[in-house]
Amino acid sequence: MKVIRYGGDMADKATPPKDLTSTLNLRQLRSIPQAGLSEDLLKSLTIEQKNVVSNLPKGEGILLVLKGAGVGARFLLDAAETKIGRDTTNEIQLDDITVSRSHAMISKKDGYNIKDLGSLNGTYLNAIAVRDTKINAGDEIQIGKYHLTLFIGDK
Repeated sequence: MKVIRYGGDMADKATPPKDLTSTLNLRQLRSIPQAGLSEDLLKSLTIEQKNVVSNLPKGEGILLVLKGAGVGARFLLDAAETKIGRDTTNEIQLDDITVSRSHAMISKKDGYNIKDLGSLNGTYLNAIAVRDTKINAGDEIQIGKYHLTLFIGDK
């Protein structure tokens, strides 16, 4: 092995330099949404959205897009399984390149569960990447650039 000397210190490929610096990109930091159904979340709904949520049958879920792409959209979760993705064969089609063709699946059995289907960009629940987990009323699901909030009827 050839050793190169710089000012008396030995340098080789195994020894990192002493003046190593790093750069952090802080532009994409955002607050983690508060899990659960809060008064602030309910107050943020439009009158129409409040009517839709208040008229849901007990145990029935609906996803409302409250921010991000597709604001105002709503998706009723009335099947045992609801597939989400960019492909037109999905029950919930989110038409954007940030969404995989078959991105995630929401299933209803003793509450609601979300499972990532091997998507490229991942599925996030309250800003935390998940593979297969339970979701509750007030939780925010992020799929690509879409932010969907789950509401469950209590009548």
